[in-house]
This record gives sequence, C-alpha cells and structure tokens, in this order.
Amino acid sequence: MGRHREFDVDKALDAALCVFWRKGYEGASYSDLTQATGVERPALYSAFGNKEALFRRALARYYDTYLDYLPAALALPTAREVVAHILYGAAELNTRYENHLGCLGINGAVAGSDEAEPIRQALVEARAAAGAQLQARLERAKAERDLPETAKPDALAAFVMAVVHGMAVQAKAGFCRAALEAVAEQALATWPVGAADGKP
Repeated sequence: MGRHREFDVDKALDAALCVFWRKGYEGASYSDLTQATGVERPALYSAFGNKEALFRRALARYYDTYLDYLPAALALPTAREVVAHILYGAAELNTRYENHLGCLGINGAVAGSDEAEPIRQALVEARAAAGAQLQARLERAKAERDLPETAKPDALAAFVMAVVHGMAVQAKAGFCRAALEAVAEQALATWPVGAADGKP
C-alpha cells in the first residue's frame, strides 16, 4: 500500500491557486508553489501531476469558487440585469484580495513560451465558453424583446467580455473597486433597451 498523503489536498490547491492568481502561470515558480502549499515538489506532483495539471485544477476551482456570480447573472430576468451583475461582480472580485488582484484567467494568460501554449489555449477556450454563454442569454433576451431588434447579441457579448477583461487588467495595475464600478456604470449607460421595457 502507498503512503497516505500528509497534507490537505484542498488547502494545497487553494494555496497554489492564489500563487497562479498573483503571478500567472509562467510567473509561478516551483519554489513559489511548494512554499505556498507547504508541500515538497514530489508530493505536490504526486497529488496533482505536473505544473500544467496543477494549474488546470486551480483554474477549475477558480471558476467553481470565485466566478459563481456568472451563472447567477445568467439567471436574472433582463439582459441589463445580467450584464450589471457580471460587471459589478468582476469589479468586486478583481479588487477583493490585496495580494492577488485582477483575474486568474487574465493574469494566467501572460504566458509567452512554447511550453506554456497549452495553458494559454485553455484560458482562451475558458473565456470563449463564458462569452458563448452570455451570447446565448442575450439572444434569448432579443427573442423576448428585452433587447431591440437591431441588437447584435454576438457584438454585445464581445463588448461585455472586453470590458470585464479590461477591468481585470486595470485592477492588476492598481485601480480601486470604485474606479472599476465607474467603468461598469459607463458601460451600462450605453446598454440598448428593448420594447419589452415599454420604450422604443
């Protein structure tokens, strides 16, 4: 029989997640990960696999634990409420922790080497999946006349995602929550209104 692990796997994963969130995939060294988790490298990779596998597990945990405002937003009754919840949720999350500002998905994407290409692609796919979910919700809003007939759900979804990603970069650069919420308010000020709201 193999030895039982002498560390809490969930706590180690959370610690690794925070390192990746703060430093990105390539910026996180093996020593950073072992120091943060308190687990030696052989045991860490015995539990999670290599660094890429550890990052993928951390990314999945990030989506499940920290991006829960996204599915909650998609369930709201109007497109404007959906987008407002996403934008304000991003502003809050991106500035919640002083030692890891911004978004894991954006910070982690700063990966320039050939070895990191699979991670960059995984992050691109994750963001595309989120954008597709938003686009589908906005297409439903248009069908329900919550958006005007001239609205382009694909362009609107791309716009929202661009704002959210830009907010993450600004947070990493030191923008405070109030500044990001002002960006959200500006984006919402241009949001199209459909006939279902009693307006032309």
